[in-house]
This record gives sequence, structure tokens and C-alpha cells, in this order.
Amino acid sequence: MSYSKEIYGKATDIINNRRLKAQREAEFRREKIFAEHPDIEKLNREISSCGIMAAKAVFMGSDVKTELNNLKEKSLSLQEKLKKRLVESGCTANALEPHYFCTVCEDTGYYEENNKTLVCDCLKKALIKCSCDALNESSPLKLCTFDDFSLNHYSNDAQPGETSDYRKMSRILEFCKNYAENFSNNSKSILMRGATGLGKTHLSLAIANEVIQMGYSAVYVSAPVILSKLEKEHFSNNYNAEEETLSALMDCDLLIIDDLGTEFMNNFSVSEIYNIFNSRLLRSKPVIINTNLTLKEIESAYTQRFLSRIAGCAVRLDFVGSDVRISGEKKRNF
Repeated sequence: MSYSKEIYGKATDIINNRRLKAQREAEFRREKIFAEHPDIEKLNREISSCGIMAAKAVFMGSDVKTELNNLKEKSLSLQEKLKKRLVESGCTANALEPHYFCTVCEDTGYYEENNKTLVCDCLKKALIKCSCDALNESSPLKLCTFDDFSLNHYSNDAQPGETSDYRKMSRILEFCKNYAENFSNNSKSILMRGATGLGKTHLSLAIANEVIQMGYSAVYVSAPVILSKLEKEHFSNNYNAEEETLSALMDCDLLIIDDLGTEFMNNFSVSEIYNIFNSRLLRSKPVIINTNLTLKEIESAYTQRFLSRIAGCAVRLDFVGSDVRISGEKKRNF
């Protein structure tokens, strides 16, 4: 997938800052260790001098092979002494070296394999994160948690043999908490269905918050907004922007599509929703869809094929009760 210069710049900044941080911390450790243990500093200097002497041997044109082998043996012996001395002093054997966030590329974003320069997974993840952050800039991701989801808005009254709205929503809340706590790349998709104002957006955002804190990437989008954005990018031939938007939607660990069914319906929007959902399912990446539509209305609006995919692959949560936003306003006015 391609990314804009802005996204690529932000991602490489993340990687570069990790490298600089690791190097600064290593320098701080070296200064502290050398100050407390001068013999360790001496050993470190002797190892460095082996490299200088090797370079001189090559330059002077002496018996290079013999000289280099001797210096290599000396350097390895000194390195073992240094490691042993570091451990004796209460440090780790590699305390003088930078402790990079990524050991594959040492926080450069690239590594060599079979004479090829490859993009490291850490840079790929940084690109995904920056791309997701860009889509989430105007979303209310940080506004909702499980702690501020109140069950007091739901009635505990029920007819004999029936379950109250309070009990039903308690189960949904517990399911969402467990889903977030045990989230993985193989988690199931969820269809949150019910009338307006029953807590679908709140609980999906609460899941996203928990997932992000666990180190996963999550994107929250409103169906009308994201489909309008994709349509504009597509029909203005801004394919790079369109591909970048789709990259964020496809690559994030969790995608939340809110208000499905409130967007302007046309062939493009119907096709795009199906492709996004289906593509993520094929890659075992979960989606949370929030909608006010009934199953029959979903089938009518998006085709039976789309409904079949959702029904077969997503856990259905049917939200019940009265609009909690209206009931909340009433309580404040009393």
C-alpha cells in the first residue's frame, strides 16, 4: 500500500526518535559505568583500538590475513572479558550497547536479507499507526470508556418470563468488556444493532480505547463521512489519497464503522461497504458495525450477499431500551 509524504514522514520520525532515544540512553549508561568502573572503560578502549589497528594493517599492506586474524582473536577475547566484568559489576552483558526497540533493523526501518534491502515490520506498523491517527483526528475516540457507561438508563421492569432491558444491556456490556480484554487479530466481528441512542457508539468506542491501550491499532469512522471521503477521492481521480484511506481501513487491527445506513445510498457506497467488510474478513481482521437498521433493512439496502456475510461472521448484539441521551436530559432537567 502507498502512503503520502506526510504519513511517511511521521512514521520515519517515530522510528528515528526510537533510535536516538536508544543511543542517548546507551551513552548515559556508558558514562555512568565508566565513572564507577574505570577498568571497564579501559577494556572498551582496547577493543576500539583493535579496529583501528586492523584498518592500519590493511593500509600498510603488511601480512594482512595473519594480522587481521590475530586482531580478531584479541578483540573477541577482550569482548568476553568486558561482558564478564559488566556482569560482575551488576550490569547486563550488553549494557554499553544501545537497546533498540526493534532488534531486526536496530530502529532504522530497513534491514538486509539476501542482498536486498527490505522494509522492516516496525516501520510498516508505524505507517499503519500514523495512517490510522490521521483518520481518527476528528473522531470522538477518547470520549468514551466502560467506566462511564451507565446501566441506570435501562429499565429493570419486565413481563413475567421476559428479560428486562437492564439485564440484556448488562450482558452486552459484559460481552464488550470481555471482547476488549481478550482482543486479538483473530477476534470476531460484531454487529451492534438497535435504535438511536442506546449506547452502540459508546461501547464500540470503549472497546477501541481498550484495544489501543493494549498496543493494537483501531480506526473509528462514521459511514456517511468515510464513504463521502472515498467517493470524493475516487471520482476526483485522487487515487493516492484513496489508496491511503483504504490502507488505513484495511490494515488497522480493529475497524469501527458507525451509523451504517445513514449515508447517501448509491452503487458506489453499497459496493465500497461490502468490499471493505469482505476484504477485512478474508484477512481475519475484525470489524464492528453499528446500525439502526433491522436485518431486513440491511438486506434491502446492501443486498442479501452482504447480510449473509455479516450474519455468518459477526456476533450480533441487539441493543434495547429508550434513547439514553433523551432520558439523560430529562433527568438533568428534573
